[in-house]
Amino acid sequence: MKSTIAVEGIRIYAHHGYYREEQVLGGWYLVDIYVRPEDLREAVEEDDLSATVNYEQLYEICKEEMAINAHLIEHVAGRIMDHILAEITGIAHIRLRVSKLAPPVGGEVARTYVELEKSIGEL
Repeated sequence: MKSTIAVEGIRIYAHHGYYREEQVLGGWYLVDIYVRPEDLREAVEEDDLSATVNYEQLYEICKEEMAINAHLIEHVAGRIMDHILAEITGIAHIRLRVSKLAPPVGGEVARTYVELEKSIGEL
């Protein structure tokens, strides 16, 4: 059985950016996390939280990593992904998107984003 557990639209105010002003003033970010567990049969059959990926834990990892300033959202996304894979076992695949809302690019832009995706066992 293929399955996906997702936490979409995590909205966090953080201080990421290449420019000093972005680091000082901060801005709004959205994070979307999609994980494919190796096997959810026990969670489906037994109604047991310990047999699945807890989306509250995904949120807390995201919040923790977003609190650490960085120049690039690519770096932040990589840290979030690495932290999830280090903390949570049983993930076969992960896709993660970090969006910067209203980026300072000299014009009206809704968002920019970086998306990382990894299948476990991938080199």
